[in-house]
Amino acid sequence: MGETDNWLTRYEESHSDLRNPVVYWAAVPMIVFGTVGYLWSLPIPAEFFDISPLLNWGSAFLMVAAIYYFIISLSLAIGLLPFLVGLAAIQVWLLSSPYPASAVSMGLIAAGLAGLLLGRGGSLRAVFQDVQMMMIGPAWLLSRIYRRFGIPV
Repeated sequence: MGETDNWLTRYEESHSDLRNPVVYWAAVPMIVFGTVGYLWSLPIPAEFFDISPLLNWGSAFLMVAAIYYFIISLSLAIGLLPFLVGLAAIQVWLLSSPYPASAVSMGLIAAGLAGLLLGRGGSLRAVFQDVQMMMIGPAWLLSRIYRRFGIPV
């Protein structure tokens, strides 16, 4: 079993006993968006801005995620690029909106954690595991779509 299959199998096994799947699957994107948004709003060194106004801790996190996706699976990485670009676009929009980006991000993280807790039936241990595997979730969802259409992962 390859590394990709190992990660996806572990993720699937840990999500086979959800108590409230609808709440859970609504919470997962909240945590991803909130985490990227919070990282995006952290102060950056001036050298980052000199390189690009879009270079910050959130965009660096997304770049590392993209590299990781390319390492584990080329087809998943290509499929997840629109997701990563969409995350970045939402963060750019949020910064130009009248809403405080860090407060919105922290609200999304809090709501997402509450949703994970409800979806997991109150198991804090499972919620901590979910947060650790936060960026595997999108790859797992895409792998299920790929398998349905016979696209190799």
